[in-house]
Amino acid sequence: MQKILIVDDEPINIKVLVDLLSPNHKVMVAKDGEQALKAAAIDPKPDLILMDVVMPIMDGFDACQRLKSDPETQDIPIIFITSMGDVESETRGLELGAVDYIQKPFHRPIVLARVNTHLGLRRKTLIIERIASLDGLTEIPNRRAFDIRLDEEWRRAVRGGTPISLLMIDVDMFKQFNDNYGHGAGDACLKRIAAALANSVSRPGDFIARYGGEEFAAILGNTNRQGALTLAENFREMIEGLAIVHEHSNAGPHVTISLGAATDFPLPNDSLDDFKRKADEMLYAAKNAGRNTVKAIDD
Repeated sequence: MQKILIVDDEPINIKVLVDLLSPNHKVMVAKDGEQALKAAAIDPKPDLILMDVVMPIMDGFDACQRLKSDPETQDIPIIFITSMGDVESETRGLELGAVDYIQKPFHRPIVLARVNTHLGLRRKTLIIERIASLDGLTEIPNRRAFDIRLDEEWRRAVRGGTPISLLMIDVDMFKQFNDNYGHGAGDACLKRIAAALANSVSRPGDFIARYGGEEFAAILGNTNRQGALTLAENFREMIEGLAIVHEHSNAGPHVTISLGAATDFPLPNDSLDDFKRKADEMLYAAKNAGRNTVKAIDD
């Protein structure tokens, strides 16, 4: 069931729209622009926003501009439903990023038809984005999805003053595995590792991706250093426990992984690139320490 946020300060308008849309959709209500910003930031985010223009505290145009300037809400489609029917107002609303503009008094069948059209487009867009964000071999999120998610989790940690951890993961001696067992066996190995990693996390803030080649990454939202190290060690033991034979590795008789961990309580001016660099440095430290191990800052 898709989620719609209605933003209006008139109770009668809210009631009409809620009665119209609630039988087939999950409906939320906000009574001004500030409430709309807060409601739109709640996960899962709305699939569509229906917003009046003339409201107290913050009007619809300002709220739309704020929503479109925030990376976490900029893709939510907005339909203005307003009594401001002049060409200038409609033009301004569309230029701010709204996908449609409906004048009050509105006709219910027209509102319903336009809502269904934009919800259908939203559904198709999300499907396309999901396909584009998956790695073709392992079917877990790819590097593009990783970059987007890490930026989102970093911003969330800055706002909330919470910790964020990053694990960089490398399959030990994978070139030797490919060279001796063939690329088909190498692909099957990566698929098993990806599935094991992805199936081992369940919290909404945990995110596993294929970073590239034989390298994977785990983004751990609201996770401190000890939590990251515990999960990293679980990953290491789990992959070794798959018992995928690797007779050409100097790290052990089976396929193993090395992991580098970084944790931060980021401030607004802190560098996300520096954070990623720390995790990479710890990964190289783990590989230099003999592989099949975990390294973190201050180890």
